[in-house]
Amino acid sequence: MNILEVLENINAILWGAPSLILLFGTGVFLTMVLKGLQFRKLGYAFKLAFSKEKDEDSSAEGDVSNYKALMTSLAATIGNGNIAGVATAITIGGPGAIFWMWIVGLLGMATKYGEALLAMKYRVKNDRGEYAGGPMYYVERGLGPKWKWLAISFALFGAIASLGIGNSVQSNTIASVVDESFNIDGWVTGTILAALTALIIFGGVKRISSVAGFFVPIMAILYIVGSLIIIGLNVDSIIPAMKLIFTYAFSPISAVGGFSGVIVMEAVRSGVSKGIFSNEAGLGTAALIAGNAKAEHPVRQALVAMTGTFIVTIVVCTMTALVLIMTGFWDPTGGDLSGVVHDPTLEAGALTTAAFGSSLGLIGEYIVTFSVIFFGFSTIIGWYVYGYKCFEYLVGTKVTVYYGAVYILACFVGTVANLTTVWAFADMANALMMIPNLIALLLLYKVIRSETDDYFNRYLVEYEMKQAS
Repeated sequence: MNILEVLENINAILWGAPSLILLFGTGVFLTMVLKGLQFRKLGYAFKLAFSKEKDEDSSAEGDVSNYKALMTSLAATIGNGNIAGVATAITIGGPGAIFWMWIVGLLGMATKYGEALLAMKYRVKNDRGEYAGGPMYYVERGLGPKWKWLAISFALFGAIASLGIGNSVQSNTIASVVDESFNIDGWVTGTILAALTALIIFGGVKRISSVAGFFVPIMAILYIVGSLIIIGLNVDSIIPAMKLIFTYAFSPISAVGGFSGVIVMEAVRSGVSKGIFSNEAGLGTAALIAGNAKAEHPVRQALVAMTGTFIVTIVVCTMTALVLIMTGFWDPTGGDLSGVVHDPTLEAGALTTAAFGSSLGLIGEYIVTFSVIFFGFSTIIGWYVYGYKCFEYLVGTKVTVYYGAVYILACFVGTVANLTTVWAFADMANALMMIPNLIALLLLYKVIRSETDDYFNRYLVEYEMKQAS
């Protein structure tokens, strides 16, 4: 048995039913504890995220604004999982998988809210005067020194995962797309990517957040507008597409065209697992940047952070899903809702490109091509923050420059290497990040609840009285 087979066997266990139940269950539990806060306060959360910085937050301690912290988190989260991951979920679990992706996204908003709140509450200042927060800090400071081993575990696997799924896997995907679309060798793409990555990441968290604040909205809007045009061109297929999603979320799907058919459990499993990969709620990654935000109260940043899960899953992933279903590429051999037959050899990633191209021609294909490039690169710079924070916790700030050098090298290597084993290892590291984080969230739920009550019952009341006077 080679190392790849060993890793695949480990991942089958780590990403099996118990872990998915733990993730899903944590979202359900926190939703109940917070009385559905992600639904009740969603409008208010978006107002905090996208309105001009409030007076009470402008003087707050922190390194970046609420908005820039959100954009940095989205830079790492809006990635190729929103393109290829959604296609994979549908081709494996059928259209019904999207319904369960929505469910895990909505529940995951409560999970991400809890992560960001704890990150703010238990953050510390490093010896450079910058804030540091994340699961390792709320594990150690919230649960006590006896849990430090759990904090170290999260940080170790977070640093490892950042080099894989957050870096070399993304650069490999970018190089493949660039080679296919523009016939540019991988080493050329790798050199350019490594240089751009170095230019941005060595500017620190403030430069990364500034780039993300400018870059993320543009790339997201490009992809969403392209999707909306296709949906508009196929407007008669919207209701049939939604019917497929809701019907097959609860009913077995028999073989249709080239689709082999699946049971409901496969739709659930596929939607939940790919939903988690797309929005990262439960992995603890968003908490690593949330601790740098300027906010007078932890709840303010927590509310902003949870909007990221909504944007990624309910908006971006839904756009991909509707395009795939309305154009028929959820079943590549069965044809679209008009009966057109497609190429059965297409893999999940290529399905989205083909679906866009079927409606918009070459322009549609380029929209996906450039989205893959932009999404992948944003993930690289966003995940650097995550890996850097984890590495800093393990060894301190004095040697973190070496981590940056290794990160840049991994970016280049990813463009020229076969990353099948790296993918498998990164999947394992992700799962091993998730478990310590979820344990901490469940054990610290009373802190999450009390801080939430304090904000809405005391802080907001006092602030509104102050404004009125």
